[in-house]
Amino acid sequence: MTLEEIKKTLETTGMPVVYLEWPENQAPDLPYICYLESGSNNFAADGGVYLPIKQIRVELYTKTKNQDAEDKVEKALSSFFWQKDSMYIKSEKCYLTTYEFEV
Repeated sequence: MTLEEIKKTLETTGMPVVYLEWPENQAPDLPYICYLESGSNNFAADGGVYLPIKQIRVELYTKTKNQDAEDKVEKALSSFFWQKDSMYIKSEKCYLTTYEFEV
């Protein structure tokens, strides 16, 4: 799956989506989604990469703990096996919920 296909999948949530981050002073109102390729977990065979595997991180930013927004992201990611984490970013006064999976 390409990064563009992941973006299209995330856009089904109806929330704004961007790769990595919004340009300075151009972030839309919360909630919004950022996503990025955070690494790799390649499958090796015969001394080389047999199957390249990208690690993807999806970041959902919300003003308050927003179960509706999380449900939309989880529905969009329903074909992936994802791991979820959540935290409050005091300096930004928002919640960050992350989803990590491999493609």
